[in-house]
Amino acid sequence: AILHLHARDPRDGRPSADPELFMQFVPAIHDATDAVINITTGGSLTMSVEERLAAPLRLSPEMCSLNMGSMNFGFFAIADKQTHWKHEWERPYVLGSRSAIFRNTFADIEQIMRELGEGHGTKFEHECYDVGHLYTLAHYVDRGLIKAPFFVQTIFGILGGIGAEADNLVFMRRTADRLFGDDYVWSVMAAGRHQMPMNTQGALMGANVRVGLEDSLFIEHGKLASSNAEQVIKIKAILNSLGLETASPAEARAALGLKGRANVRF
Repeated sequence: AILHLHARDPRDGRPSADPELFMQFVPAIHDATDAVINITTGGSLTMSVEERLAAPLRLSPEMCSLNMGSMNFGFFAIADKQTHWKHEWERPYVLGSRSAIFRNTFADIEQIMRELGEGHGTKFEHECYDVGHLYTLAHYVDRGLIKAPFFVQTIFGILGGIGAEADNLVFMRRTADRLFGDDYVWSVMAAGRHQMPMNTQGALMGANVRVGLEDSLFIEHGKLASSNAEQVIKIKAILNSLGLETASPAEARAALGLKGRANVRF
């Protein structure tokens, strides 16, 4: 129902915030599917908030991701397992996550909410990597910058965030329920090998789910996924086998109160 999108430089694959790169593929996706287009405002650890906002402000999508707090976001352990690097930038970039802070200050968050949310009517996938991020979101709800219904993405298993454990899943859900009541739509995603198990547990508790190569490169133990689609097909089969149905784009738009695909700039 929702497609979350990043851009890479086609010359060497590095993360890019260039609006022109987004315009090379987002309109084609929009024309090919009725799915909600959700563009990142996260980008990468090395981008400024102005760089991260450039493409969303140009495209004015229905949804964008919004990280709800600064954090250590460590994926440097990959370097211990990887022996071959395709491009020169990759290894330093991965190792750099050991000393970099993923900056999402209160000022950054509010800037994105005002320029993109108030300015363009874009709604957010509020990415909450730990319990404190839920309280940060509650602060903006209380101030009236975020209005119901809003989308809360609870994220598990990132080094620097809350761990991918069933107790933490329950804890995050209970905290969100206490803070937001019926005003939010809940979703779960998890990193690496935790992707399918945590998503399945979350779905059984009433959550929506997100999968994709951004979060895990694998389809099963020791086997790389061939595409995002392969992961979507797998989680859909799991959910259907448990008697759960997946939402259509129209149902997602209605549940989240989105502005509609006719009100974007691509």
